[in-house]
Amino acid sequence: MLTIHHLGVSQSERIVWLCEELALPYELVRYTRDAVTRLSPPALRQLHPLGAAPVIQDGELMLGESAAIVDYILAKFGNGQLKPGPGQACFADYLYWFHFANGNLQPIMLRYMTLLRTGLPADHPVIAGTMGRLQAALALMDERLAKASYLAGEEFTAADIMTVFSLTTMRVFQPVDLAPYPHIQAYLARIGERAGYRRAMEICDPGMARLLS
Repeated sequence: MLTIHHLGVSQSERIVWLCEELALPYELVRYTRDAVTRLSPPALRQLHPLGAAPVIQDGELMLGESAAIVDYILAKFGNGQLKPGPGQACFADYLYWFHFANGNLQPIMLRYMTLLRTGLPADHPVIAGTMGRLQAALALMDERLAKASYLAGEEFTAADIMTVFSLTTMRVFQPVDLAPYPHIQAYLARIGERAGYRRAMEICDPGMARLLS
């Protein structure tokens, strides 16, 4: 059985959600952020040099990085679920949006959050430029979701699992107005109806309101 080391209000929710969608048994070990710094506790650093979540254990294997973990679980336990193959028309779209989550959207949001904490004025060129990049990324996603129900196409995939954290839980740390992106809002409403998502979020952070709009 997999063990998921989960830090509250973090991207390790992706791994719990994936396992819930696959009906894959797992053991959950919880960690709580420091109340002042909001950083991970020392116990998590004993598992991973960066003190980052998620981390999974599978037998002797200890693995970090959410994208690597998602790929590992799908390859070993997925039985072809949630990941289109190269022979499917949506394969390239799946790859693009799967990697867009941590390769583009998440870094931009983190950069924007960090810059705002420097105390620079809102019209500072660096902040304005970063906000422009974030708006461009969200507009691109909104355009995609105007044409498809999910990021890879009409079927829910792991690309959605990778992406939703940045659009929801990440906004606990840095609010982002999604009102200009109606197709993203409709997409999040569809995600919020998924039983696997609802179970996973209640397991990860019981009682926390979900920013699905």
